[in-house]
Amino acid sequence: MGPTAHAVLSEQLRRDIRERRYPERLPTEAELVRTHGVSRQTVRRAFQDLVAEGVVYRVPGRGTFAYEGESKYLRSFGSIEDLLALSLDTEMEVVDPPRPLVDLEAAGRLRLDRDDVVSMTFRRFHDDQPFSVTTIFVPVAVGRRLMARRDLTDVGVRRKMTVLSVVREAVPISSAQQSITAVTAPAGVGPQIDVRDGAPVLRIDRLYFDRDQEPVELAINHCNPARYSYRVQLRAADR
Repeated sequence: MGPTAHAVLSEQLRRDIRERRYPERLPTEAELVRTHGVSRQTVRRAFQDLVAEGVVYRVPGRGTFAYEGESKYLRSFGSIEDLLALSLDTEMEVVDPPRPLVDLEAAGRLRLDRDDVVSMTFRRFHDDQPFSVTTIFVPVAVGRRLMARRDLTDVGVRRKMTVLSVVREAVPISSAQQSITAVTAPAGVGPQIDVRDGAPVLRIDRLYFDRDQEPVELAINHCNPARYSYRVQLRAADR
């Protein structure tokens, strides 16, 4: 089953806002009904989504407006494919190319017999602004594939791609575990996403598993909370 009509409309409005198509107010409900051929209820549901996300605000008698300077990156994640889709509207810039190293904690979380891993660090941009910096760790066998990719060794070059897609070429990924915490920016990390070291940031850890439920990648993300909003859709269980 595909996305609902209001979800399609709200995503279109998000793109329009990011592209600065509404310098003043957004179209009225009636205007959107005529333009998109949807019901008024669909438009109201779409606006409710955007208000809840902090993308727009409504002023009775005046209309609906995007928050000034709206540049926070927002994407709804519910599957591995959603994470791969980051390459559609963001860019990746390599900070430290893939290299072998010894990391006891990462090797332990990856359940490796040895402490050798391959690691790399990259930033992700939206609207030319860095909103996250990520360090990944993979087993050496997978890391060799990363080190062989020239597009992952060119430091400072932005590309529309994900490291996860390269890892997935080597090892089928079936699931991921995720934890989200508020932390202070580690030394050296903050300036990469335009916050000072020690300032509050969002830390998102993801551990990816293959079909045998063996860990194949650990990704540690630090995100600028002023530029990144994380959204998960929850559904009621079937009865």
